[in-house]
Amino acid sequence: MYRFLLSRQWVITTLVGLALIPVMIKLGFWQLHRHEHRVARNDQISRSLSAPAVPVTELTTPGRTVPHDNIWRTVTASGTYDRQGEVVVRMRTDGDGNQGYFVLTPLVMADGRAVLVNRGWVPANGDLTRYPDVPAAPSGKVTVTGRLKADETTASGIKNTAGLPPRQVMLINSEQRAADLHRPLLGGFIELTDPVGKDQPRPVGAPDHSSIGPHMAYAVQWWLFAAFVPVGWVILVRRERRDRAEAAATGASDGAGASGEDVARTAAAPE
Repeated sequence: MYRFLLSRQWVITTLVGLALIPVMIKLGFWQLHRHEHRVARNDQISRSLSAPAVPVTELTTPGRTVPHDNIWRTVTASGTYDRQGEVVVRMRTDGDGNQGYFVLTPLVMADGRAVLVNRGWVPANGDLTRYPDVPAAPSGKVTVTGRLKADETTASGIKNTAGLPPRQVMLINSEQRAADLHRPLLGGFIELTDPVGKDQPRPVGAPDHSSIGPHMAYAVQWWLFAAFVPVGWVILVRRERRDRAEAAATGASDGAGASGEDVARTAAAPE
């Protein structure tokens, strides 16, 4: 009764099922790894945000990549804003998803080095080729407090478009800005949390480090799908066997009925 498993249809069905099982298991582990990465990221952000504030020069130097464990650390810096070196970063959104710009202003410290400061978000105007209306950076010596961030690169998915209008950039990158400013810049940048002065750009909100996302649920779903494949295959085989058995029984019954009628007609026929 199971010879039908050797048919072309059932061989293909079985092979497809066998191929799907490892694929689904692998997808489940992929989602598990994403979950673990998200949890580790949340823990790292939480530790950094709760750490005491330190001078930015203790965590980064010119040309240095900000270590992963130092990202989101609260840092301070004192100096004078370089208004002439200010640019805006295109295609950035606020907490409500509105399009606008980040305002990026160098802060020149007493030793001549500088650090980029993301002073916050301003809305886009109608003409994207014109420099937007940006509140002036405070004059004189100031002390800023913010979160240390690593330089942005194209690996983040942001395309570094060329030919932009003057004083507009796509990436916040200290090496690129240092080449334009002809001044040593500390690696990374400060994301301002406590603006100095009134009517300043809107500060960037703190990162979300409480949500773990749906990745664990997706992992469990993929593994359940993988487990259901052999179960479903057995169900289909048993149903096929039952249907074939019923069809065979019906055919035998019909054949027996037809033979009985022939015998009766033969007996009743005159000699």
